Amino acid sequence: MKKMQRDAVLLSLIKEMKANGSWCGETHIQKAAYFLQELLDVPMSFDFILYKHGPYSFDLSDEVTAMRADSLIEYKTRLPYGPSLFPTKEGQEFLDRYPKTLGKYYDKIQFIAEKIGNMGVADLERLATALYVTLNENLPEKSREIQITELKPHIKIDEANEAVKNIDAMRKESREKGMVDIL
Repeated sequence: MKKMQRDAVLLSLIKEMKANGSWCGETHIQKAAYFLQELLDVPMSFDFILYKHGPYSFDLSDEVTAMRADSLIEYKTRLPYGPSLFPTKEGQEFLDRYPKTLGKYYDKIQFIAEKIGNMGVADLERLATALYVTLNENLPEKSREIQITELKPHIKIDEANEAVKNIDAMRKESREKGMVDIL
């Protein structure tokens, strides 16, 4: 996927996340992009690592900064939590130039926005970490729940168990809807 197409996908993702109740801070965008790329195979080519609040991409952070510099998105301060990302007028006009790209990925963007749009940062961290553990074959062979609590000691075992169940349900639903090949 080319940079401009990726920016259109990210803008559309921000727009759909907002429509589904998301705060749309950078953490929300990081996790939504992670799910879009890793769960639903949207080829955005971001490198994610496990970081403070779950999977994180420094490349994506740089891309968000570049999109702000290009006046495609802007931060608006919203109390009590801090800034949210919003598409600008220029950003909306930019989206209008990519109907094929957005049409190709719309169902996947909508799926992610519906599933995680109204989640808070702590819930997103648990869920994204559960997906990271599920997909990362380089981790030691342990139960996913135990692996999550070892990687993130502040996550309780029952929270890790719930996150794993939710990831398994999302993976199953995405397969049933034909959004991904066999996982």
